[in-house]
Amino acid sequence: MGKYIVEFIGTFFLVLTIVCTVNGGVALAPLAIGSILMVMVYAGGHISGAHYNPAVTLAVWMRGKVGAADVPGYVIAQLAGAAVAALIGTKVLGFTPAAAASDMNMAAGITAEMLGTFALCWVVLHTATTKSTAGNSYYGLAIGFTVLACAWALGSFSGGAFNPAVALGALTGGMATMASFGGIVVANLVAAALAAVLFKVVYDTSND
Repeated sequence: MGKYIVEFIGTFFLVLTIVCTVNGGVALAPLAIGSILMVMVYAGGHISGAHYNPAVTLAVWMRGKVGAADVPGYVIAQLAGAAVAALIGTKVLGFTPAAAASDMNMAAGITAEMLGTFALCWVVLHTATTKSTAGNSYYGLAIGFTVLACAWALGSFSGGAFNPAVALGALTGGMATMASFGGIVVANLVAAALAAVLFKVVYDTSND
């Protein structure tokens, strides 16, 4: 149960930061988002692995570092944390979108989401799941800065979710449409699976 609580809390604060900074018009929103992810990864990594993202959970499961029995609990906790954060951010704190959400350009948006999610899962797999990098002190920084960089580089095309839980939070908070949500989730999961497959190509998992 502790792992699921950690996943809920980490995802909650990630999505709450997104809702408040993006809807609040904060100029450096990607910096705040990458920073909260970084600190939550450091805070929860030793308990749950600090996925905070169903796509990351998929990649780590395919890599063999999370049990199949834990996957549903992780995903439910992540989605619940995202939905609650979006509701608190918009309904309680009042950070509602300034304008109605519009559908993203599907070609550009899906491409952006696949690239950003691939980069995130690739970095997670290499910095947080390998014996050769075990005990390193930089994994949280690497993961947080991946989201920071990709949000700035690719966020204008899709909103920069790179995470089905974040996409659900955006939908719940009125920041995205249902059509965009579907495309983002598919792109996230496909990119995560691709990252896991290519990880196994380049990394000798027999060393673990």
